Amino acid sequence: MPDPKKTVKVTQTGSPIGRKPGQKETLIGLGLNKLHRSRELEDTPAVRGMIRKVAHLVRVED
Repeated sequence: MPDPKKTVKVTQTGSPIGRKPGQKETLIGLGLNKLHRSRELEDTPAVRGMIRKVAHLVRVED
């Protein structure tokens, strides 16, 4: 029986305007481009690293 994939819900709460370019690109990589948009993403080390880079712009729910 396959193990169910663990997911994490990420919601954008801050604007990338005036931030470093890499932070805007990271939000786009997470699938976020407008305030209050949410995405269910697979909980992997790569995704966690992206979330850590823009932690001040997103809200995370396990």
